Amino acid sequence: MSVSPAAEKALREAMARLKTGRPLHTDGAFTKENLYKEARVSRATMNRAGEIMAEWDAHVAEYGRRTKGEARRDTEAEGLAEKLKDKTAECVKLRKRLEAAATVIAALHHDNQALREHLDSRTGKLADLATRREESRGGPAVIGPR
Repeated sequence: MSVSPAAEKALREAMARLKTGRPLHTDGAFTKENLYKEARVSRATMNRAGEIMAEWDAHVAEYGRRTKGEARRDTEAEGLAEKLKDKTAECVKLRKRLEAAATVIAALHHDNQALREHLDSRTGKLADLATRREESRGGPAVIGPR
């Protein structure tokens, strides 16, 4: 069975729009229902277009039901998911390093406090660093480059 040249043209144009992800009359899903609706022909007319249906089936067998736009979107989403996975792993690694550094800083602070208390108990008074610097330089304490 065959269809009129106008119906064949409409079906081919509709198939091209669906393949490229640029539908005019449907949601763009790559289905036969959308094909005949996109072409604005009846389902029976579409079914009589044997050559076009064979092309449709061959395309679906080779590429699946995703349009080029959907395939591009899915590929991009997969790439972004991989980047997110990498960044998440990097954040976990950096968080562990940060926690380790915080633990070391806390231990050093504790040791520093213990040493100050020990020194204070031996001398009776613990001088702060600014006073020590001032005394060793013979002038006022300067913080930072001169």
